[in-house]
Amino acid sequence: MPLTIQGRTFTNRLILGTGKYKDFATMKACYGAASVDMVTLAVRRFDLNATGEENILNWIPKSIALLPNTAGCYTRDEALRVSRLAREALDTPWIKLEVIGDAKSLYPDNEETLEAAKILVKEGFIVLPYVNADPILAKKLADAGCAAVMPLGSAIGSGLGVQNPMTLMLIREVLEPYKLPMIVDAGVGTASDATLAMELGADAVLLNTAVAEAHDPVKMAEAMDHAVKAGRLAFEAGRMAKRLYASASSPMAGVVGK
Repeated sequence: MPLTIQGRTFTNRLILGTGKYKDFATMKACYGAASVDMVTLAVRRFDLNATGEENILNWIPKSIALLPNTAGCYTRDEALRVSRLAREALDTPWIKLEVIGDAKSLYPDNEETLEAAKILVKEGFIVLPYVNADPILAKKLADAGCAAVMPLGSAIGSGLGVQNPMTLMLIREVLEPYKLPMIVDAGVGTASDATLAMELGADAVLLNTAVAEAHDPVKMAEAMDHAVKAGRLAFEAGRMAKRLYASASSPMAGVVGK
């Protein structure tokens, strides 16, 4: 089944970013290889005066939905200002809300993010907040009216993969009554990381560095597309129970005697 956020349907559960690619042509090729229909763009790194091939928007197909983000904001007020700028400049109420609390780890400031989210929701924004994995915070964000919750798997750009599987499962459980998507954002390093996130119950995965810094970004983008789809299928299928001891694949009943 497709992914639905705030009444909008997306056929692909993989979301890519726009940073760190060696050039815009490679970025666009990765979007095609992964068949994405949503990408996120850091508003503070977007040159409103750029034209022609220097304008990143000219490299993003019109069929792909744009999710502006407030990357680089360290206070609530900064994030609010950038969100409002994004709505005016890009003509969209969608915003990936990021309020960073520490310049070294790039971990989010959960309290500032929550307060900013409350304000933006009241102003009519469709808010997708990027936060540390915390089921209590996830519930507060859902109560505030956010359209999804985006917990990190590990630090941004670390490639360490999913370091908090049990917490992500708790967040998935918390969000279920609200029918809100959980989008694992940050830390994915390779395809198996994306698959694991989906197997844990994520509704989508947002990643960027794993593709942009791969030796062959286009191939990695295609791999991530397959990984997310495989992980979702496995989640929907329901994995077998884990056992302490072996269980023979072939039944012993009716075995021919010696």
